[in-house]
Amino acid sequence: MLHRAIILALLLWAGWGSCINAAETPDPAGTMQTVMASLRAAASYARTSNLALAQVELGDARGAWDSWLGSFSDRPAPYPSSALHGLLIAGKDNLARASDALRAGDSSGATSEILALRRSIRELRREAGLFELNDCVFDLAAPMERLRSAAVRFGEAKAGAEEVKTAGVALRNHLQRCNGLASPEIASEAEFRRLMDGAISSAGEIGSAATAGDAGLVHRYQIELQSFVNLLDFRFG
Repeated sequence: MLHRAIILALLLWAGWGSCINAAETPDPAGTMQTVMASLRAAASYARTSNLALAQVELGDARGAWDSWLGSFSDRPAPYPSSALHGLLIAGKDNLARASDALRAGDSSGATSEILALRRSIRELRREAGLFELNDCVFDLAAPMERLRSAAVRFGEAKAGAEEVKTAGVALRNHLQRCNGLASPEIASEAEFRRLMDGAISSAGEIGSAATAGDAGLVHRYQIELQSFVNLLDFRFG
């Protein structure tokens, strides 16, 4: 009887230990999201020369990279094994250079290193077939840059209204795609709604301002849209 009780106790302990280990085992995809959150915050703070907060966020990202991501090489799912291994090595260097740049007061250098790592992570996720709200928001940078360029050249009389309108429509379409990828919880958040609805509206209106020949209004819309995109990236990218 005692023998059976001991065996039962050992089995229960083993099962309990397995539950604990499973709960404590980090998830690669979830950890990647944690790292991305710290990276985008660090980039935003570095871009605005708030180096102290940028260092805090970058420190969090480096800690996660070293203690969590380093343990995923033998179970890389959902990411391609060789691609993840390469990212882990290159990313460690990116983070070290970004940290050195912040300590030297080089916010531009730090921002460049963080952006390079974020792009590498985005490419890894693309290879894995992953595309969620944060991926969509990160990709807003490209259509926003095309619109910025068109708006600047319009103000210099080097681009026509149609180019501004086309770039605005492209950005608006991308924003609407991101809006559709938001979970019900995020989609109903007041901050998300303010940023997303404001950006979608302005992206649709900048073309009308260009058609009316109002270069000043086009410039104001462009500045406003850049702010919306930056804030969306800071919170949801």
